[in-house]
Amino acid sequence: MNDNSLSGDFVSKDQEIVEKYGNENPWGMSTCVDLKECNPEIIRDAQKIKDFVRELCVLIDMKTFGETTVVDFGEDPRVSGFSMTQLIETSLISGHFANQTNAVYLDIFSCKAYPPYKAAKFCQDFFQGKSADVKVNFRY
Repeated sequence: MNDNSLSGDFVSKDQEIVEKYGNENPWGMSTCVDLKECNPEIIRDAQKIKDFVRELCVLIDMKTFGETTVVDFGEDPRVSGFSMTQLIETSLISGHFANQTNAVYLDIFSCKAYPPYKAAKFCQDFFQGKSADVKVNFRY
């Protein structure tokens, strides 16, 4: 499942995906969200990234396990920026925030179903990304 846009009726897409997840009973669901041209002030602020994780987990009804880890690293300007991990009781949310391009690369993986396009739209809105590429995969 791949969509380069978050426009249109993503609520019905989410309903279809969650229903399919229930019918097929995979081990987990993975959503990759790639955002371009994000607000540089937000993606360079560790506290805002932590706030994002907390709000996302509330939105998709995931319980965090431990604290959010946010680390700024990278010698190569092409990839330098913050990286984030957050364990959730049903798996993991991770991301990288690329300073040079103001891009954000997020992965939401859970063995509990959640609305992936609602989550992706929240990500795009929070980081003020101009475009989003979303891929949803079931893990068996």
